[in-house]
Amino acid sequence: MTRQLLAVAAGGATGAVLRWLMAGAVQRWAGGAFPWGTFAVNALGSFLLGFLFVWLIERSTATELVRLALTVGLLGAFTTFSTYSLESIRLLQEGALGMAAANVMGQVIVCLVLTWLGIQLARAI
Repeated sequence: MTRQLLAVAAGGATGAVLRWLMAGAVQRWAGGAFPWGTFAVNALGSFLLGFLFVWLIERSTATELVRLALTVGLLGAFTTFSTYSLESIRLLQEGALGMAAANVMGQVIVCLVLTWLGIQLARAI
């Protein structure tokens, strides 16, 4: 149990730092009030989780610790659903109904599609 906790913690620390770096970089690049940084992180994280789920379970001999570190730890901390939710509420509270709707629907659709694409890619290679 201790090794599993450490694997998830190490992956989680890395994922959180990567999320902060990527979301900030994308937001600075894209600019504006729309939360593009969170959107990009959630999209990439969805694709990677779909891909790694298949790759690690169906295609590799990775240990349980590696699977836990990468999926639960790294990508669990990298994707930002709670941030997405808060940003959506804040857009609603600010009266930016169109941006809030675009954020909610866009991230759901994009992330579902990218998760599916990650699964398909992992199965195809």
